[in-house]
Amino acid sequence: MSSLKPSRPQGTRDFDPATVRKRNYIFNTIRTVFELYGFQPLETPAMEQMETLMGKYGEEGDKLIFKILNNGLDDPKNVDKARKAFENVLEGKNDKDLTERALRYDLTIPFARYVAMNHGQLTFPFKRYQMQPVWRADRPQKGRYREFYQCDADVVGSQSLLNEVELTSIYRQAFQQLAIPIEIRINNRKILAALAEVCGGADKMTDITIAIDKLDKIGLEKVKTELAQRGLSNDQVAAIEQYLGIAGDNTAKLSQLKTLFAGNATGLKGIDELEYLLAYTAVTSLDAPHSPGTSDDPTPILVDLTLARGLNYYTGTIFEVKATTVQMGSIGGGGRYDDLTGLFGVPNIPGVGISFGVDRIYDVMEELKLFPEDVHTGTKILFFNLGEAESRAAFGLLQQLRTKGIPAEIYHEQAKFDKQFKYAEKKGIRYAVILGSEELGNRQCKIKDLSTGEQRTLGWEELVGSDF
Repeated sequence: MSSLKPSRPQGTRDFDPATVRKRNYIFNTIRTVFELYGFQPLETPAMEQMETLMGKYGEEGDKLIFKILNNGLDDPKNVDKARKAFENVLEGKNDKDLTERALRYDLTIPFARYVAMNHGQLTFPFKRYQMQPVWRADRPQKGRYREFYQCDADVVGSQSLLNEVELTSIYRQAFQQLAIPIEIRINNRKILAALAEVCGGADKMTDITIAIDKLDKIGLEKVKTELAQRGLSNDQVAAIEQYLGIAGDNTAKLSQLKTLFAGNATGLKGIDELEYLLAYTAVTSLDAPHSPGTSDDPTPILVDLTLARGLNYYTGTIFEVKATTVQMGSIGGGGRYDDLTGLFGVPNIPGVGISFGVDRIYDVMEELKLFPEDVHTGTKILFFNLGEAESRAAFGLLQQLRTKGIPAEIYHEQAKFDKQFKYAEKKGIRYAVILGSEELGNRQCKIKDLSTGEQRTLGWEELVGSDF
């Protein structure tokens, strides 16, 4: 009988203990900042109804949604239905006879669904954070996976631009604590809507934003070609090229935008919102206090008119975070979505949110060697197993240390010293406790610091009273 070679799905990963500890360091750092700003934890199911997800992420996003086959397709009564449904799916249509559910693409749409279902019980503004995996049927590459974690923070039930200011501060504070030098890029979907109006109407906005969002990947000429393929005229493409050519510092860019959109209320409103955010962050530049060992570089906030974030639900300010010293895609992003719950029959609940890309943040921190040395700390003390009576006494001391919150373990069987020392070394355990027959009779034990080689003898009560 042939054995099956073990493998895992492409675009997914296993995480060994060292990696999990590093990832938990990131999660805990971000979670602490979320809690500092009054956000509450929330979790939603891994799968959602198909109609919950489809049509919310734009044309490109819908193609990346993982669909789940209905159960019971092996029932002979369902075979013909399934075969016909599969033909529909191959034509790009969805068919409930084949699939009714899908894995979540992000955390924002499931959150909007949750708010729509529970809005009568929530206290607004409702501030939640969520840390869970999402799935996308994307082409795996560096920094891009088919299964990955997102960490989101959203505020719903408030139109105040102070929420954008606070979310910007969360980004700054979290990344300073992680010691990652970043820049925060901002734009406003109202500005992009105004550009669409200049180019002939709001119906052009999706075509424009999808193309502009690819600018850094395919370049200006290919963006212009794509715009033409999407039905925009030469004059309209020229207007977009003029918009993309706006340069200078934040003040200069906004000044040129005011000229371009003079008389366009939508565009001017978007400019006002960016100015509000920039003014607030300028006077609160110390809102993220520096901690020892973190980056002291200021966090620039840059107006980026090429930023589009090709998701249809954004309506106001949009964010993107990039590491400044590593070649990597965005490690954070988000924006305002003033009527997302309206997609689920509950209109007029405004919201704004941001997301941290934990997997990419991990890759950045690995490349820059930013994880603290003690992030690997697990078991601190290993009791050697030197016989039945000795191990029984050692186990009693072990349990007392554990009740004090000190991670400790006992070697699983009686073995030679060399084998037990090697086990401690491989696991990075700092202290070895040796309790042999002599120590048992004297109610003592030997403690060896494996990092320095220093050894001392302690009584049992003294051992249990130590802080290590």
